[in-house]
Amino acid sequence: MHHRTVLTLSSAGTASAADISMGAPYIRGPYVSRIYNWTNLHLAMKVCLICGLLLLVIGQAWSAGTSGGPRIKQASVNGVTLVYQEQGDGASVIFIHGCCTDYRAWDAQRQAIAPHYRFIALNMRYFGTAPWPDGESKYSQQTDADDIAAFIRGLNAGPVDLVGWSYSGPIVMLVVLQHPELVHSLTIHEPGTISYVTDPAILKIANEDHVAALGPVTAAAKTDDFASVARLTPIGVNHQPDFWETTTPAIRTMFLANARTWTLALAAPPQPPITCDMLHQIKKPVLITVGKDTRSYYHIASEGAAACIPGVQFVTIPGRHLAIAQQPAAFNAALLQFLARAGSQPKP
Repeated sequence: MHHRTVLTLSSAGTASAADISMGAPYIRGPYVSRIYNWTNLHLAMKVCLICGLLLLVIGQAWSAGTSGGPRIKQASVNGVTLVYQEQGDGASVIFIHGCCTDYRAWDAQRQAIAPHYRFIALNMRYFGTAPWPDGESKYSQQTDADDIAAFIRGLNAGPVDLVGWSYSGPIVMLVVLQHPELVHSLTIHEPGTISYVTDPAILKIANEDHVAALGPVTAAAKTDDFASVARLTPIGVNHQPDFWETTTPAIRTMFLANARTWTLALAAPPQPPITCDMLHQIKKPVLITVGKDTRSYYHIASEGAAACIPGVQFVTIPGRHLAIAQQPAAFNAALLQFLARAGSQPKP
């Protein structure tokens, strides 16, 4: 026979209890107060249990927000302080941003990578919102490559999986060429260089398209019109006239904060040479992705690099040059599959 205890309140606010048997009438008698005391204790135990569970859930959420969420850190590298974002555990996957951006460009990748690996997005020297550490005296791609190499050594985590995009494409190439012991694998979405392309006809197409993309940006940078630089840069490289109006406020803020770096880029020394023969010496797992609808320049840059690197994995994904932010799902999936094939160790 099943039993349940019912607590009822009188108009005076006092309680009585009745033991109800299946199909039996209410029972009242000398044991009511004893039943009430047991019921009160039983309810108190339930309340304590519920409170305990709530505290456990709140504690877990707090822990995830403080220790498991993204953290902004600093590293002393070659005499300057570099800012980076970190989240997750496992093999270190280091993301290097492109022109006029910073670690925030990789936010969609952080959300996909951090649950499986140690996500790290580094701000290169002069990028981000911090004051320039040494004026503008050392701005160059070689400086960036040296900083990244020193940063990786400082992690003391062994060879890392290195990811670049656009302007940082040739920079991460330099890192793996000059310091192969520091890199486990290399991924690049649309490298911003064609120094390894030699066919004159293809070079002509690429150079003309590059001028069409960034000519207006260069003109604005020469007059220190950084608001126009911030707006025109993604419009040009993404070949998308409505980009500024349709993107998120966070993306606009990032481009506005980094537009000032264009003045340094215009005065920078030439990129160190990266030839097809040099790329042919890379003996690491390499993934190169290209947007299906990207500009001719980036198609030529991506296909040219892939043709020079032995054993490269070349993947066409939906979108354009800014696919990592606009349509990140395909890039993230390709990267995760590549890391798994390359033997990168996820978190336990």
